Amino acid sequence: MDKFLLGHLATQIGGSLRGNADLVISEIAPLNCATASQITFISNPKYRKQLKECQAGAIIVSQDDVEFCNENQNLIIVENPYVSYALLAQYMDSTPKAAHNISETAVISATAKLGNNISVGANAVIEDDVELGDDVVIGAGCFVGKKTKIGSGTQLWANVSVYHNVQIGQNCLIQSSAVIGSDGFGYANHKGKWIKIPQTGGVIIGNNVEIGACTCIDRGALDSTVIEDNVIIDNLCQIAHNVHIGTGTAIAGGAILAGSLKVGRYCLIGGASTINGHMEICDGVSITGMSMVVKPITEKGVYSSGIPAQPNKAWRKTASLTMNIDEMNKRLKQLEKKLVQK
Repeated sequence: MDKFLLGHLATQIGGSLRGNADLVISEIAPLNCATASQITFISNPKYRKQLKECQAGAIIVSQDDVEFCNENQNLIIVENPYVSYALLAQYMDSTPKAAHNISETAVISATAKLGNNISVGANAVIEDDVELGDDVVIGAGCFVGKKTKIGSGTQLWANVSVYHNVQIGQNCLIQSSAVIGSDGFGYANHKGKWIKIPQTGGVIIGNNVEIGACTCIDRGALDSTVIEDNVIIDNLCQIAHNVHIGTGTAIAGGAILAGSLKVGRYCLIGGASTINGHMEICDGVSITGMSMVVKPITEKGVYSSGIPAQPNKAWRKTASLTMNIDEMNKRLKQLEKKLVQK
């Protein structure tokens, strides 16, 4: 386990240190159970009552939190403790790379172009005319299809499949078992028989994109599916063919985005949401979890449609009322008509 001096950590996150700069810190821990060799943080004011009892070696706080701490506690005072925690976690991160060096069991085409300091794990396959930038890491069991290009600093964890003619930018992170560039769901029906439409487009992924485990991003039918810079996509998401996702958008687990949907910049899409295709979501939209979006959204704001859980007895009553809403509406209109006639 690495060791860090508290003063050095304060410098790394641009914070103001109050306390012992020479204190040795081993790791980050939660506020309620951190010990003297650990550092913690507070980002929600409702936990301020825990500060005086906190046993951490140091606490990352905002200036507003300082008065709730003891005078003898070591503090790093920052503008935004949660962002500072994220930066500190990156700096102290001990997660290993998906691969080191090039495994003897990796299968790499003679026509592939490899940059400097490439790592390819056991049993990975790199096909013809693939281009890998400097410092790319390809995990064990990955497949990278023909003519695909992967930018410098990008890492693929084990068993990622990247089909042919895919472009992935710099400093991306793709978690295990994600599939990039699989066929879009394109079929024509002729007299009850499904006729497959070859998906000849590609996938273009920008820089600093993160894609979760088991997420699937389909290739376009003719044009490419596009994921712009700084997009983060959680696990088990489905991004259909020709979807275009704007810069800085975040998509939580289990979301389904149907074909030819365009999602704007800096949107937030909650988990298990389903969004219809062939329409547009404007910039700055937040969609709460389990929402079903069937019409375009043209104004920035928060949108919801999921029904929150209730005790079963209450839910059965709600469902019963919902099933009878058409009849209730007819009766209401009849009453309104009678009132007008009077």
